[in-house]
Amino acid sequence: MTKELSLRALLSTSALTPAEAKILMTYILNSHYKLPRSALFSRDDMLLNEKVLAEWKTLETRRLSGEPIAYLVGKKGFHKIELYVAPGVLIPRPETELLVEIGLREIERLNKSVKVLDLGTGSGAIALAIAHESPHAEVVATDQSIEALEIAKENAKLLNLNRVQFVQGSWYEALKNEPPFDIILSNPPYIAAQDPHLGQGDLRFEPVFALTDHASGLTCLENIIFGCKAHLQPTGLLAVEHGFDQSKAVVDLMNQAGLSNIQTHLDYGGHHRVVSGSK
Repeated sequence: MTKELSLRALLSTSALTPAEAKILMTYILNSHYKLPRSALFSRDDMLLNEKVLAEWKTLETRRLSGEPIAYLVGKKGFHKIELYVAPGVLIPRPETELLVEIGLREIERLNKSVKVLDLGTGSGAIALAIAHESPHAEVVATDQSIEALEIAKENAKLLNLNRVQFVQGSWYEALKNEPPFDIILSNPPYIAAQDPHLGQGDLRFEPVFALTDHASGLTCLENIIFGCKAHLQPTGLLAVEHGFDQSKAVVDLMNQAGLSNIQTHLDYGGHHRVVSGSK
């Protein structure tokens, strides 16, 4: 029989970083005992039973093998919401919150009822964050992956944001006679097929179709940029996320597409991450 260990002893001997160990243990304590994160400190002398220790060992081993914590605990914070995530969708990143902020600023500037399109929604992160902050915005989200859309719909249900419309299909092909939008936002696959990062870290476990276009990294961006005019209102805004070294290429694509007021935007790490332009 497995010997009982105290919470303090287990965390102090873990091979994980203290921050990661606390995230996983908070998840376990909540699952088994309905205890909050504060129990890590207020009840660190509590003894953990065999079932809890077995689950801890499983999760610790999986994390040490590289599996993302978000998949292990099934959730990830994004902007001002928490999302259910699973291996069928990309894990939302803090950098992508920049797209949400750009969209929200444009909604505030327009100061009217707006239509927003989120292309390649994945977990629903962008669409649901926009809908959460702007209750009067009409939000449509598309994705080619049926599995991703099921996860996005589950998030909409969990967040009580069922007014967001989800449609299946590749980019604009998902839209059926949809009136033009005021704002189009997208975080498409933009990693080049040969990029070594695809075989490193969390990316090894995330859906490859959400990371790379299996080509130069620009083909999805090209489709979105060159197709946007047919789906934007006059002076409507397009904003797309891109790789840290793709800003100039994306600006060039927007110029070629005839967009105006093209702007580059830095993420919170100081890297060029988003380019926006108007019809």
